[in-house]
Amino acid sequence: MRIALSQLTTGPDPARNLGLVREQTRLAADAGARLVAFPEATMACFGTRLAPVAEPLDGPWATEVRQIAKETGAVVVAGMFTPAADGRVTNTLLATGPGVETSYDKIHLYDAFGFTESATVAPGSRVVTFDLEGVRIGLATCYDVRFPELFRAHADAGAVLSLLPASWGAGEGKRDQWELLVRARALDATLWVAAVDQADPAATGAPAAPGAPTGIGHSAVVGPDGTVRERLPAAPGLLIADIDPDEVAAVRRAVPVLANRRLP
Repeated sequence: MRIALSQLTTGPDPARNLGLVREQTRLAADAGARLVAFPEATMACFGTRLAPVAEPLDGPWATEVRQIAKETGAVVVAGMFTPAADGRVTNTLLATGPGVETSYDKIHLYDAFGFTESATVAPGSRVVTFDLEGVRIGLATCYDVRFPELFRAHADAGAVLSLLPASWGAGEGKRDQWELLVRARALDATLWVAAVDQADPAATGAPAAPGAPTGIGHSAVVGPDGTVRERLPAAPGLLIADIDPDEVAAVRRAVPVLANRRLP
């Protein structure tokens, strides 16, 4: 299955960001991608007041993403913000396209490195997978990558690929952590991991809110054996990769870490 990761820099304007989604999805579909994944906070970048831009899953922003998916014939996964019952928002991944309609609310909130995501974002609680052309795919978001149990839950649910949209916070050692964690999660669960980060704003001179996690780039596709198959640098780019689901079974026969588990 051919997938695309669109590493871009979004701003505070959901309408402008939607234009980027449309442009990138068309490019990816023209390259034969059946699935196009965008970063966390595609709707509006961190550092933006989230409550005023949040919309329900049947609101105009998500509806337009559905239309883009319909026009191109590709499944689109994009990060947005939806209203939560307590006045905060939820950090949501919308997955939509032919035969697919689901969403995932980020479970593990980024209360780390001096940032407090939980002040404005309510956590999700549900593990989400979906099927595309017989391939089961799990959804995770950014800080979730530090919690291997979620990726093992994807594998236990039958997933052979985990999608990881992110808006990774910059800082000393953070690129090393990003690359290590993405590869480790592929090894933990012996599945493919496709991690798509926001591009580094500094790479294009785009303004970034001080202290907000606005991305460092370095999106990657990692095989179930932990090897990096494709990667991008810090700047915006469109990564096209072919995923072989059968490779997961082969790796699990060779290294059956899921079957050998002794602890829940």
